[in-house]
Amino acid sequence: MKLKPKVLAMILAGGRVDELNVLTYYRPKSAVPFGGFARVIDFPLTNLMRSGLEQVAILSQFRSFSLINHIGSGAAWDMIGRYRGISILPPSTGHASSSWYRGSADSVYQNTDFIRYHDPEVVLVLSGDHVYQMDYQPMLDYHRAKDADLTIACLEMPLARAHRFGLAEIDAEDGETGGRVLRYKEKPVHPKFNWASMTIFCFKPQALIETLGINAREDNSFEFGKDIIPRMIADQRRVYGYKFRGYWGYTRTIEEYWQTSMDLLGPSPKIDLEEWGLRTNLEHRGIRDYQPLKIGGRAQVKDSLIYNGCVIEGTVEHSILFPGVHVQPGAVVRDSVLFFNNRVEAGAKLTKVVSDVNTSFGLGATVGGGPAEDQPEVTVLGWDNQVPAGAVIASDCTIYPHLKPEKFKREIKNGEIIR
Repeated sequence: MKLKPKVLAMILAGGRVDELNVLTYYRPKSAVPFGGFARVIDFPLTNLMRSGLEQVAILSQFRSFSLINHIGSGAAWDMIGRYRGISILPPSTGHASSSWYRGSADSVYQNTDFIRYHDPEVVLVLSGDHVYQMDYQPMLDYHRAKDADLTIACLEMPLARAHRFGLAEIDAEDGETGGRVLRYKEKPVHPKFNWASMTIFCFKPQALIETLGINAREDNSFEFGKDIIPRMIADQRRVYGYKFRGYWGYTRTIEEYWQTSMDLLGPSPKIDLEEWGLRTNLEHRGIRDYQPLKIGGRAQVKDSLIYNGCVIEGTVEHSILFPGVHVQPGAVVRDSVLFFNNRVEAGAKLTKVVSDVNTSFGLGATVGGGPAEDQPEVTVLGWDNQVPAGAVIASDCTIYPHLKPEKFKREIKNGEIIR
C-alpha cells in the first residue's frame, strides 16, 4: 500500500512574459509548444513523474484554456490515483481570497489552505517554463540532511550573462554538492557572484507559510526572488544552495526560445528528448491521430525534427516542424520552428523564423534572413496569419496574431512590428 506523499509540488505556470511576445498572446508561457510535439511544462511534469513525486498543483492565471486542455486528467504523466493527481489552482476573488495573483509568491500564498490540507513534509516549488532534466530526489535528500528552511537549486552561470538571473553566493560547506547561501541578489546590474537560481525551491511548509504571510502584509511586491529569499536570509533562516550541473534551457525571450529549440539539433544535440523520456499529452490537439509523415521524392531534409502529419515536398534544413506542417515543392525552410498546421507554399523561403499555429506563407514569400544573412535575428509570427504571395519580411520582425491581409505591406523591413 502506497503511503500518503511527503512532498507537495507546486508549479508556477500561470504567467506570460512580454519578451516572448506574440507566442504568449493567447497562452501562458508554460504552454508554449516545444520540440515538435510537446509543451514547455512537460519538462517539470516529466521530472516529477520520474522522481516519484505525484502530488502536484499547477498555479495558473493567464489565459489558462490551452494549459488546462494540455494537462487533461494528468494521465499522460501517470498522475491519477488515491494519492496521485494534478490540481489546477486558478486565482479567485471573494470572501477567502482577495485578488488575482500579484506575483509568484502571492500565487502560493493564496493557496496556503491547499498546502495545509495536504500537510506535506516538503513543498517543492517549480517554474513551469524551463527546459531541463532533473531527478529532484537528491536535492530533497540534501534539503532534509541540512534541516533547511529553504533549499535553492542553482546553476553556475558566466558572469557576463549572470545579470539576467537571481544569484546566490554559496559557501564551501558541502563542496560540489552545495552550501549555505550567504547572499542573494535578484538580477544585479554588476554581479559579484554567479550561482543562478533555477526557480526550483524546497521549503519547510511552516517556514514558507510564515514568510509568505509577512510578505503579504508588509511588502509591495510578491516574488520569490525579489522578496521571499532575501527575507528568509535576513531572518537568519537556514537557506542552502544545491548545485546542479546539467543542461538548463531558458525560454524567457524569443531568441532564447529559438536557441533552446536549436539545441535539439546538430550532430551532438544538447537535448535528447528520447533519452530524457519526455512525456506529453498526445490527445491535446489530436497529436496521436495525425497521419504518418510524408516526404516527397524530390524533397530534401537535413538535420531536422519533423513529426507526424507533416507533408514535405520542398527543402527543410536545421528546423523543427510540428504536426500538420506542409512544405510545398520549391519552398525552403531553414533554422526555423513552425508550430502546428503551418503551410509554406511553393517558392517561399523561411530563414530563422518562429511561426505560431495555423499560419500560411504565400507563393514566393521571403521571411527572415535579410541583410545579416550570416547571423540574422529571429522573426516571429503570431497564430492564424496569412502572409501574402511575394511578400518580403526581414529579420527581427514581429507579426501579431490574426492580422487582416491589408495589414501586410509588400515589404516589412528589419525590426518592424506589425500589429
